[in-house]
Amino acid sequence: MCGRYASTKAPADLADEFHAVDATAESAQRPDYNVAPTKDITVVVQRHPRDENGEPDPTVTERSLRTVRWGLVPSWAKDPSAGARMVNARSETVTEKPAFRRAVASRRCLFPADGWYEWQRHDAVPKAEGGSGRPTKQPYFTGYADGSTLAMAGIWEFWRPKAGELAEKYPDGLVTACVLTTGAVGPLAQVHDRMPLVLAPGDWDAWLDPDAGPSAALLAPPSPALVATLAIRPVSSQVNNVRNNGPELLEELPADQVREPIQLDLLS
Repeated sequence: MCGRYASTKAPADLADEFHAVDATAESAQRPDYNVAPTKDITVVVQRHPRDENGEPDPTVTERSLRTVRWGLVPSWAKDPSAGARMVNARSETVTEKPAFRRAVASRRCLFPADGWYEWQRHDAVPKAEGGSGRPTKQPYFTGYADGSTLAMAGIWEFWRPKAGELAEKYPDGLVTACVLTTGAVGPLAQVHDRMPLVLAPGDWDAWLDPDAGPSAALLAPPSPALVATLAIRPVSSQVNNVRNNGPELLEELPADQVREPIQLDLLS
């Protein structure tokens, strides 16, 4: 799964990197070291521009950075609360599930990120042995070793309330998105059995193409070669609290503070 990530680069820099127009809202201009579900986030989308009558031009596509809410709300949902439960979609079944299949067909996006957080679960250590008696979870941060921007595959959806108070609250509707996940590859499986579907730069164009559905290859787990370019490091449990947000969240935790560290040499 993917429940937290970091996205700290300025939208203008991301726009250059993804060859996109920066159309983000002011709220997306600040670095976020602890992106959590239901937050406003920056994603990369590609779509046909519409004329003054709302008709799309099928001969042209435009790529842009947009501000959306993390947590997909299906178009048929009665209210936006459904999004809190749909922050991830499994790549293995995304083309079949009613909540996701229309979006994945033509409304795909990329989540630019420095990397993502995942938690390794540990069994409880009895108090008699110096433990707390409760299970613990050690957070790890994973991103490209060279600091490059990581692109997680996602899908987006537009929701508009029919009438009433929600129509007044969301007069322009609501655009939401979720991250696709896949089976963890190589040493990443030591932390969790799932991971975000990370796409190599060479796959970005095909993933964003609104006129072609995703191939099986795009929905497959990343290659061992891509995973070998990632770096994993244990980080402080400060990230557990969404109110904590700063560069210290990305700092590597000293080895003597990590219980049963994963075997990072497997990346070599």
